[in-house]
Amino acid sequence: MLPRDTQTTIPNLPAAVTLVRTGPAPASPDSSGTTKVSFVSLGLMPELMRAVADQGYQEPTPIQAKAIPAVLQRRDIMGCAQTGTGKTAGFTLPLLQLLAPFANTSLSPAKHPVRALIVTPTRELAAQVEESVRTYGKHLPLRSTVVFGGVDINPQMKALHAGVEILVATPGRLLDHLNQKNVNLSRVEILVLDEADRMLDMGFLPDIKRILATLPPQRQNLLFSATFPEEVRRLAAGLLRGPIMIEVAPRNTPAELVSHQVHLVSMPRKRALLAHLIRSHDMRQVLVFVRMKRDANRLARQLQHDGITAAAIHSDRTQAERMQALEEFKQGKVPVLVATDIAARGLDIEELPYVVNFELPHSPEDYLHRIGRTGRAGLPGEAISLVAPDELKFLEDIERLLKRKLPRAERAATDDARPAGPREHRAHPAPRHAPSRAPQARQHPPRSQPKFDFSKPYEPAPASETAATETPAASGRDRHKRPTAALLGGLRSKSERK
Repeated sequence: MLPRDTQTTIPNLPAAVTLVRTGPAPASPDSSGTTKVSFVSLGLMPELMRAVADQGYQEPTPIQAKAIPAVLQRRDIMGCAQTGTGKTAGFTLPLLQLLAPFANTSLSPAKHPVRALIVTPTRELAAQVEESVRTYGKHLPLRSTVVFGGVDINPQMKALHAGVEILVATPGRLLDHLNQKNVNLSRVEILVLDEADRMLDMGFLPDIKRILATLPPQRQNLLFSATFPEEVRRLAAGLLRGPIMIEVAPRNTPAELVSHQVHLVSMPRKRALLAHLIRSHDMRQVLVFVRMKRDANRLARQLQHDGITAAAIHSDRTQAERMQALEEFKQGKVPVLVATDIAARGLDIEELPYVVNFELPHSPEDYLHRIGRTGRAGLPGEAISLVAPDELKFLEDIERLLKRKLPRAERAATDDARPAGPREHRAHPAPRHAPSRAPQARQHPPRSQPKFDFSKPYEPAPASETAATETPAASGRDRHKRPTAALLGGLRSKSERK
């Protein structure tokens, strides 16, 4: 490992580079008197400065300005900042600079051991972090790859066997490679847990402990997240060594550029209200969050039935389907993407204007991660929540976390929503216990009845009189019946009756 505060010439680079571990240069105030920080003042090497300039960035974000010098000093860090504030570059840039002395163009896998491990909770986030590593490290001969589940493992095995210095992985697939002995982590110098609060919760903690057991005990640990609940802080205390806590905003604070709006609406009316909001606000790109995977599929189908193009993304879909849905959403081909909370930690969508909480999350911290998909990179966004009566407790928890009351939409906006789609116009069946209406008696036209004198023997009426007594309403069945008197022998002749 490189000692601190040393000056080193790096071989095998396009040009010799001098690294100075003396911390950032002092920032100079601008004409307004505000202290202005540049990437140059952070002590980044020219190769990284070229990559940053290629992306059009000139000034670091607050988390980058504080994290980059601390990482270059090889300090353990807990970095807490709002989503969309550049945390990925905050650890990627100094990580690349620390590994630059080991950069080489050798084809031997032994020359490219894994020296940095970045663990993320979701596949989408892993892919985006590795893309950032390649983007900022494109002028350095450092190798990187990403491994996650849901795709063929063979290409990942091939990349690992060829050797990489930087490995980005999800916990499950990383353990698969460790069990198959496709990767050796004994030379890891830097461990990064991105979205550390999710990495250290009870769901991922067993896998993280198994991964940590394969790493060298002497290493640099970097934890970055938008939220750090107290239980996560306690767990992190046993992982870090003399860490620096970096918070560039008050804890659990959403981005200032995100506006909030709450619609109080019953659960059966949520879909109609969502369709109404999408149409009335002309939403061209909206990310909708639900809790369950089956609800994501159902809501996407219902919106399609309402004439609104939508797709679903969740852990039960294959990685190819998830990537296709995400790409079509980014390109604007699909205006509505319905997602579970898996997407709240892994989606980086430029200029996303709307996030809708179709259902509030059980955890108030997840609300911050959801709405953090909008209001990124200095652009405004809007977070809309559809809250049913049984979700008011979740809303109170969120407001308690944010320490403020979220604005409610006017009642008229909710009442104006009308059911969308033909299904909503179908008559609803009556309740099971509703009183049933008495059936109305069928109305038949009156039938003229022949008058008989039962004191006399029966005599048939003349043909003209019989025809006159027939009614047009008489059915064919009645016309072909034999008269009752015939059945009793009343049609015999007078001679027969004598």
